[in-house]
Amino acid sequence: MKKDIEFHPVTGVKLAIAKEEKPTGIEWGVYIINLNLIELNTVMITSKGYGLLNGEKRQTSTLRHMIKELGAQAMAKIEPIDPAVFSLTNEFWVSYYILDQIFDKKFIFTPGSFDPALFQMIPELGLEGILHG
Repeated sequence: MKKDIEFHPVTGVKLAIAKEEKPTGIEWGVYIINLNLIELNTVMITSKGYGLLNGEKRQTSTLRHMIKELGAQAMAKIEPIDPAVFSLTNEFWVSYYILDQIFDKKFIFTPGSFDPALFQMIPELGLEGILHG
């Protein structure tokens, strides 16, 4: 049972939604950043969006991703993201192991998160976007 599992607080793991300029235009992506000095194993991520869009209740599909191993002080692109869903709440549930301990955290980007005034340079990616830790 989940209530029997001891979850430790997440530190050193961040999520970013960042934009990259390509010859075909701007592409947005969701990235996981491991700032820890140890690798993460069996990283499982679920993502979904929900909220009101043009006055109607909307929900995106739930996507699931698995990264077998994310090295120490490494990053990985989880998925591309369409700016059309920036007006929704975007939720990412991340679970992973360090050695034999499980860690679990929900990262939530609210619609207000995507205000260009909040964008910052994310050094680990070399891209501009929103960083959630």
